[in-house]
Amino acid sequence: MGWWRGARFGMFIHWGLYAVPAGEWEGKTSYAEWIMTEAHIPVQEYEKLRARFNPVKFDAKAWVRMAKDAGMKYIVITTKHHDGFCLFDSAYTDYDVMSTPFGRDVMKELSEAAREEGIRIGWYHSIMDWHHPDYLPRRDWEMRSAEGADLTRYVAHLMNQVREVLTKYGEVGVLWCDGEWEETWTHEMGLDLYRFCREVSPKTIINNRVDKGREGMEGLTREGGFAGDFATPEQQVPAAGLPGTDWESCITMNDHWGYNAADKKFKSTRDLVRMLVDTASKGGNLLLNIGPMANGEFPPESVERLGGIGDWMKANGESIYGTQAGPIARPSWGRCTMRRLGDGSTRLYLHVFEWPEDGVLRVEGLRNQSVRSFPLSARWRALSVACDGDDLTITLPQQAPDEHDSVFVLEVKGPVEPPAPAKPARVTSVP
Repeated sequence: MGWWRGARFGMFIHWGLYAVPAGEWEGKTSYAEWIMTEAHIPVQEYEKLRARFNPVKFDAKAWVRMAKDAGMKYIVITTKHHDGFCLFDSAYTDYDVMSTPFGRDVMKELSEAAREEGIRIGWYHSIMDWHHPDYLPRRDWEMRSAEGADLTRYVAHLMNQVREVLTKYGEVGVLWCDGEWEETWTHEMGLDLYRFCREVSPKTIINNRVDKGREGMEGLTREGGFAGDFATPEQQVPAAGLPGTDWESCITMNDHWGYNAADKKFKSTRDLVRMLVDTASKGGNLLLNIGPMANGEFPPESVERLGGIGDWMKANGESIYGTQAGPIARPSWGRCTMRRLGDGSTRLYLHVFEWPEDGVLRVEGLRNQSVRSFPLSARWRALSVACDGDDLTITLPQQAPDEHDSVFVLEVKGPVEPPAPAKPARVTSVP
């Protein structure tokens, strides 16, 4: 888990056949990666999208460079989403990218490009499968009979494909499971899959959606011996973090995971930068989602925001990577991340969202003796630090150095403890 805890920032990619209709079906434009089941598209009709999947502008190296330039340290992409279509060359089905006009193994190209750039690669692989004839349950609206379906055969198929994605493409950093909530998937199946992955790829970390223990969108794992290496809050950053637990918030740039041409509700660069900072300040990772278009390009809005985040990260990445939850919980002026230094002192990164009217930043309840303070973007510039009771105050420059988040360093003597855990860790690996 060491590299993952230090990375703090990754790219999620939801891509597949659902990119072809771009969120629209029979005049309704609210769909994305769930379009098959939400629009009640029969399997035979949905399969026809294969003939239209030809992302001629897909460039694995360009995708990886955009992630790297944005400051992301790892990528997790859908090898197979709930619709059952695989973006990799699978020996266990012809319902994969090799049966499309594109005919290239996306996972192979992306894993090679990521390795060249020093980016960890991870796979999202759905437990659920709306296409496979042995997967149960059927959708309520489906006309397909379940007669002859054998879930045991499907689980064997799932294991075979997981073995493929964990062994064909070099070292895999993360296996990101999903779709475990259906009643047919059991706790015992989750334990079996977790142990199988551990055997096949011991260094791969696995999220808690491999098992049945996740508590809804909050992503924390219930007590009781459920498998998983980290929790998975979805579309939210926990208000107080999840002290004592490894966790990663997965969040979309707009309102959909897969590509929806009509969805222009993109979060601003400022909001995304502050979301990343908020997550790191509470000891978590941010997995920020991109839904590529059917031609293989990222939406221009996503490209623009990745560039803006990257500009901020180039100057301020030190305040994110390898940091711990800050000891100051949600200060009025912004957020705080922390790093312990080799000499026993502590470096606090003060992320100022709201500029104080009097130009003085008050760090409340910090009794450590200060060593020095400076803007992270201008280390040569010493700032005045004073003691005011139990608080330290820093006289800031006249203007904020950054429009999204101005970061100031405060080094103090001795350790500064992060907030005490509010609850015990409940995401545990299973031997």
